[in-house]
Amino acid sequence: MAFYLTRIASYSAPARLVIFLLALLSIWLPLAIPIYGLLKNNPNLVTILTMGLMFVEFLILLHFWHQKVYQNPHWLNRYGLDWTRQNGIDLLNGLSIGLLLTLGLFSLETILGWVVIKTSSEFFLQIVIEGLLSALGIAFAEELLFRGLLLDELGQDYAPKIVLWADALIFALLHFIKPIEEIIRTFPTFPALVLLGLTLVWAKRSCSKRLGICIGIHAGLIWAYYIFNVGKLLQYTGQVPPWITGIDNNPIAGAMGLIFLAILAISMRIRVRGKLSI
Repeated sequence: MAFYLTRIASYSAPARLVIFLLALLSIWLPLAIPIYGLLKNNPNLVTILTMGLMFVEFLILLHFWHQKVYQNPHWLNRYGLDWTRQNGIDLLNGLSIGLLLTLGLFSLETILGWVVIKTSSEFFLQIVIEGLLSALGIAFAEELLFRGLLLDELGQDYAPKIVLWADALIFALLHFIKPIEEIIRTFPTFPALVLLGLTLVWAKRSCSKRLGICIGIHAGLIWAYYIFNVGKLLQYTGQVPPWITGIDNNPIAGAMGLIFLAILAISMRIRVRGKLSI
């Protein structure tokens, strides 16, 4: 059995990723399906339980994958998740970048008269804490998948430029697993997700392949949006169409959000070039 598992390491990257995905689904579906059946009247609870279960199984499978396939149990370090002071600083820097980028976007739109920032509710502190915890959880899971597993597997077989674009495109495409009507309606978010994917790969490469900066930027963007959206701090004036400010009030689904993400992407690309020139 061990011999057949180690042979997987010699397969192509797409084959390895398909095997990993099938293995994950094979251990997740038998547990997830009963949850859907028992709690079908409570979709929010179903989502929390099934996604939480998938993430736990994902972590267990990652450990098994590296221990049995690659004969290397130190997969956290391999993905850039070493628990160092510098990685913690990178995380905090990323959080600041994500928060300030979003705050800058909404501040400019306020100056232009496109949105009005309202006073916060009495539950503002609770929203801030909930948003931070949710953002860190989502960002950690997605970055471990896309800038961890996916980037590592692709990087073993392909050149850095191919890996960069493949990772970004897969990241964007997997966010569009939804009904065709929703795909068409929300398609303006696709370019922004590709750009964000590129940005996060560049961010990791600019920090000696540490993952903290990616988790921080990703979480900072989610956290800021959560605070403004759930806290109902924004009121759109309607002076410009939604394709400028964002469809469904989602800032990355609009031209302004895309411009701000482009600025972030360029800054991370410059950082990578600076590292390479040293």
